[in-house]
Amino acid sequence: MLKQRIITATLLATLVVLAVFELPSTYFSLLISGVVLIGANEWLNLIKVTDVKKRVFFFASIIGAMLFIHLWTYLLEALSPLMDYLAERFKFVLEDIRKQSGLLEWLMLPAILFWVIAMLSIRNSPEGVLKLELSQFKQGVIGWFILLMGWMALSRLHAFYGAGTTIYFLALIWVADIAAYFTGKKWGKNKLSPDISPGKTIEGMYGALGASVVYSLVVLITVSAMTGNGLNEKLAIMSIADFVLLSVLSVLISIYGDLFFSAVKRRAGVKDSGSLLPGHGGILDRIDSLLAAAPLFYAGFTLKGFELEMLFQ
Repeated sequence: MLKQRIITATLLATLVVLAVFELPSTYFSLLISGVVLIGANEWLNLIKVTDVKKRVFFFASIIGAMLFIHLWTYLLEALSPLMDYLAERFKFVLEDIRKQSGLLEWLMLPAILFWVIAMLSIRNSPEGVLKLELSQFKQGVIGWFILLMGWMALSRLHAFYGAGTTIYFLALIWVADIAAYFTGKKWGKNKLSPDISPGKTIEGMYGALGASVVYSLVVLITVSAMTGNGLNEKLAIMSIADFVLLSVLSVLISIYGDLFFSAVKRRAGVKDSGSLLPGHGGILDRIDSLLAAAPLFYAGFTLKGFELEMLFQ
């Protein structure tokens, strides 16, 4: 099983790295949307949505939302002449509508809030999470929202901050996941949330958090040395401590994101979200941590105005 997991993970990682560095932002966003839509199908299976009309509506609405987000800037540009005309015709002052392109960034806040609440709920009352009664509609809305926000964060991270930043984030979650697995195997004794995922340990979580600190520092020092520029100059906007803290918090959220999807699977009575990936289960089994961590990581970069990509120049 471990060998099969390693082979599948290696192939997936290779394809992802090629996509990040070779695809233009629009095509990368399209690729991510395809992955998310496969995950959406698995989510509907987990919450037992079998009605064809409901499934079609779910997919149509999430695709529509993706198109709206992707075309937001173009929409503002198209509306600008009309709004200027109306402002002049009816004598009111209107700020340039094109300056509203950043409004969508605020969507990251409810996404982050959701994952923080999920983390605290799982940490404080895992049994309550498993017994929580939610209608199928509410479960559908939750899945729709977290899938859409995960896609948006990853797409915009690549579009606005470049391939270097995107691959840093992806590798951060991968490194943390690997560290958690092997640390838990070696030293794991205390269960992190036995009611939800008996295999995860507190020691494994600390291993993941420790690995995120080491990884972030190694990347900063290595890239700085390769470019021949000092860290103080390169990190004038965002301090090293800020960057490391953002990496650690992203990993922490990713761990509980994994637990959140484990709780959903346990409620559904299944081990994996699907069987598409040999040795790994379904797509959601592979992107659950990324979906949870991406909004926080992207928001951190947006808030600080820091681009890791600049380190590669």
